Amino acid sequence: MRNFFFLCFLVLPISLFSQQKITSLLGFDSEYNSTDSIKKKKEKVAPIDLYRVITLERDTTYIDTSLTIKKLYNYNYLRRDIFGLMPFSNEGQTYNTLQYSLNRFSPLPEFGFKAKHFNFLEANQIRYNSVATPTTELYFKTVMKQGQNVDAFFTLNMTPRLNFSAAYKGLRSEGRYVNQLSSTGNFRFTTSYNTKNNRYFANAHFVAQDIKNEENGGITTAEDFESGDPNFVNRDRLEVYLTDAQSFLKGKRVFLDHLFRVNSTAGSNNLYVGHQFNYENKYFEYNQPTVTSTVGSSIVYRFGESYRTSGINDQTHYNKTYNKVGITYENTTLGKFQFFADDFFNNYYYNQILILDDGTIPSSISQRVNSIGGQYDYRKNKWTGRFRFSRSVTDQSLSDLDAKLQYDWNDETQFSFQYQNMNKLPNVNYNLYQSSYVDYNWSNDFKNEKINSIVVNANTPWLEASVQYSIFNDHLYFADISTPEQIALNQQIVNPAQYGSAINYLSVKVSKEFTFWKLALDNALLYQKVDQQDFILNVPEFLTRNTLYFSQELFHKSLFFQTGVTFNYFTNYFSNAYNPVIGEFFVQNRKEIGDFANLDFFFNARIQRTRIYVIAEHFNSSFSGNNFYSDPNNPYHDFMIRFGVVWNFFQ
Repeated sequence: MRNFFFLCFLVLPISLFSQQKITSLLGFDSEYNSTDSIKKKKEKVAPIDLYRVITLERDTTYIDTSLTIKKLYNYNYLRRDIFGLMPFSNEGQTYNTLQYSLNRFSPLPEFGFKAKHFNFLEANQIRYNSVATPTTELYFKTVMKQGQNVDAFFTLNMTPRLNFSAAYKGLRSEGRYVNQLSSTGNFRFTTSYNTKNNRYFANAHFVAQDIKNEENGGITTAEDFESGDPNFVNRDRLEVYLTDAQSFLKGKRVFLDHLFRVNSTAGSNNLYVGHQFNYENKYFEYNQPTVTSTVGSSIVYRFGESYRTSGINDQTHYNKTYNKVGITYENTTLGKFQFFADDFFNNYYYNQILILDDGTIPSSISQRVNSIGGQYDYRKNKWTGRFRFSRSVTDQSLSDLDAKLQYDWNDETQFSFQYQNMNKLPNVNYNLYQSSYVDYNWSNDFKNEKINSIVVNANTPWLEASVQYSIFNDHLYFADISTPEQIALNQQIVNPAQYGSAINYLSVKVSKEFTFWKLALDNALLYQKVDQQDFILNVPEFLTRNTLYFSQELFHKSLFFQTGVTFNYFTNYFSNAYNPVIGEFFVQNRKEIGDFANLDFFFNARIQRTRIYVIAEHFNSSFSGNNFYSDPNNPYHDFMIRFGVVWNFFQ
């Protein structure tokens, strides 16, 4: 820490006073380079709109090195705003979902183990690039105790039509509790290509990801933590359930999306043929050398009886292949009409068949789903719309209707409406799981989940608001089925379940920033309401994040900084709890969490294209009471100071 601040004080004055003229967003609007006493005209440089970031849907944004309060919200392990998510105490662990509307659904069956997928990049999260000159971004942030978090990205265009990018995000964080190490890696390689006549376009990527977590199962005695006993200020002294368990999620993916225009010259009527290919394999392992846990002087079998006395090593394998072929007719007046057919095949498997007293647990599930559908895209004047419908033609009853409509009143005001009606196949781990733990073996045939959802958004200079109303039928979840006798023995038994009644969910989110002089107050408020016969879908009724900060430019605008305090709060509720054996959260109704304030102090600065962050996280932890939890068994972290940088280079 001392070395870092010494380096800042040594380097910053040199950087500030050695530059005579600050550049704009990318540093590309200065006409002369005045580092010498004789001014020399600079070489021609590219404008900002030639440094593009492109999504799979071909929506385009530009690389932005400005410093805003939104950039502070994105300065975290996931590199995105995590309002509505509750992090666990160590970087690289899972997140408890406070805002249920953050969940996104696919009609196709997924692997499951969703608690381990927050940092697992899916195909639609990969971004492609087109840049005028080689571009680099370096992200660094300190972590809990020993380790670091680094994300390095590099992209260049070999020609104006051929781009490559490579990136790697690595994390190692020891954590402050026993058996809590996180070690993760995400490698991404992308390429984009189009022909000179813009007749053929292709985006492709390769991703290799691994997420390793030591799993301690949470603290055994909440009173030791909540009492504020100074003997347990060193969190290593708190007793945990598991001292040598760990989980491991690994995956690789090859992806290609390409499009060919049939007519040789683009005109008012165009015909395209498209194809999308996605091959992915995943692997989840839960490893626990020592089966028993110790709570005080008692021996506890935390997850019930086991077929093994030591060396538990549960392994689940999965791979999928997805192909989609479509033909698109485009008319510059009417819009785009697309018709497609897709083929989805997955194989989820173990290495054995279990023959039990009450039935047989098969070794695998293989599914093939074929669907056909259509999509209509419209863009005219201030209106943008997309309407998509698909339905299976194989035995599974699968369908997805998704309609989006947006009206752009002007550059600062937009209104949008979305409706989705989905008949979703269950994630595969609901239907099959094998474990060395006796009560963690199941084979099910659950019905499809039915989801109806309406979302209305308004983005204006005065207010940003979002309203979602959803109805869930045949909702799938993991339930705590521990008997009173098992609870008395500190055992945690979890199984999948399906809820037969309807669940009605409403969320209203409002965001607004107030400014006065050089002060600003940025606010995000969320209200949620669930109508259900039983406590199945549980969320806090109210969440808020409020940031009061001061902004200032110094040294002839060479330095820009923001400093202030962020307040986070959510009301009490029966939070879902995390289970490491299955890598999922489960519903429980024995302990509430919430109703505590989380205050962060920050100082952020921008010099040219370098952003520096210093954050005193949860600085109120020592005087606000020890009631801060991420889930019923895992406390959130105490006060700590973290710092780091995001640095962009444009050659």
